[in-house]
Amino acid sequence: MQRFIPSLLGFLAVTLNGSLFARQPNIILILADDLGYETLHCNGGESYHTPNLDQLAATGIRFNRCNVQPLCTPTRLQLMTGQYNVRNYIAWATIDPNSTTFATLLRNAGYATAIAGKWQLGHDKNLPRELGFDEFCLWQHTRRPPRYANPGLEYNGEERDFKNGEYGPDLVNKFALDFIAKCAQNPSKPFLLYYPMMLTHAPYQPTPDSPDWDPKAMGEGVNHAPKHFADMVAYMDKLVGSVVAKVNELGIRGDTLIFFLGDNGTGLGTKSQFKGATFIGGKSTTTARGMHVPLIANWPGHTPARTANDDLIDSTDILPTLCESAGVVIPKDLTIDGRSFFPQILGRPGQPREWIYTWYAPDGAPPIREFVTMKKYKLYRNGRFYNLERDPYEDETPAKMTDLTGDEAAAAKKMKSVLNQFADARPAHLQKSAGESQPRKAAQKAASKRD
Repeated sequence: MQRFIPSLLGFLAVTLNGSLFARQPNIILILADDLGYETLHCNGGESYHTPNLDQLAATGIRFNRCNVQPLCTPTRLQLMTGQYNVRNYIAWATIDPNSTTFATLLRNAGYATAIAGKWQLGHDKNLPRELGFDEFCLWQHTRRPPRYANPGLEYNGEERDFKNGEYGPDLVNKFALDFIAKCAQNPSKPFLLYYPMMLTHAPYQPTPDSPDWDPKAMGEGVNHAPKHFADMVAYMDKLVGSVVAKVNELGIRGDTLIFFLGDNGTGLGTKSQFKGATFIGGKSTTTARGMHVPLIANWPGHTPARTANDDLIDSTDILPTLCESAGVVIPKDLTIDGRSFFPQILGRPGQPREWIYTWYAPDGAPPIREFVTMKKYKLYRNGRFYNLERDPYEDETPAKMTDLTGDEAAAAKKMKSVLNQFADARPAHLQKSAGESQPRKAAQKAASKRD
């Protein structure tokens, strides 16, 4: 009865928000590692083989303006908590164990929950469970072993090492598929699977589908070569395809909402062909090269097929979107910066955001970058202004607010007011020092090598 009540409440919430569904949907959230917008064929990419993701986009909705943080941990924290980093970011590879996550909220509403893949948020064995996940198979949880050939993983906190040619992404994928199959045996209880993939992060090593795959390879310093990035993208797409195939096989595809997005831009310096030109990956940079990622949502019978949406989407928007799709009411005392785009997933106008605020400091202290991004314009805390239609990757000298006129001046004024809204948002106990400074190239390169 304790489980029935939250499920019933969730169902009632779904019916009351204007969309009558037969049941709360299963939710699968897939997060690729270091995968920029330019890599998917459906987005205009020309270098990589992504048929499964292209099909997911063709039968669902593709969001063209999804922006996340330039680095892994900052994005994951925003994604899981629905809050901008200014409110809760502590340091790289760290999360406050008292955080309320989307898993916490959905589990409290009757969902079975699991996470499979890359963790990198703290070493306590029970931390994933404390943050809302019933089950977990993770890399970089209690330690940092190799992730690809012959990896080390943690299954519900238990460390396991593999030495017989196993491939880490395959093992994690199997855990995810087994969780889906187990949950399908109890169709009255919906599930949430958060699948933060290890692919396609460097080192760029051969996959089991590569001609030079070496099942005896040990460690992350061997067989690294830029040419393997294409193989890793293709293998990532293959694993996504296996998830879709599993829910089809189990007959639950119509009850399952699938999301796919990247956690930051493609690895710094990685070259791809995009819409007829060479595109340079910009992970760790605060331009579109480091923050613009693919986002696809697919729910048969609910998402309009072959749809591209140009609304601004931010990584903080994931939590409220998951909650609305599940009919889960967010507690009034929980500060949320995100805005649900669930109506857009259903083909409705929704309430698109006008701007995205960013506070980016990988180490929780200077160098800090704060800025506001609109569709056409961008303003940094220190007054640097960019017209993104003319200079989408911020290659040119920025304008000064005092020199702006017309629409640019009006937009800059609005963005300045947004920055002012967040001037005191950083909790006092997290303030290590004040001000913004320009990251040096060496600092950017160091950040780009982090997981």
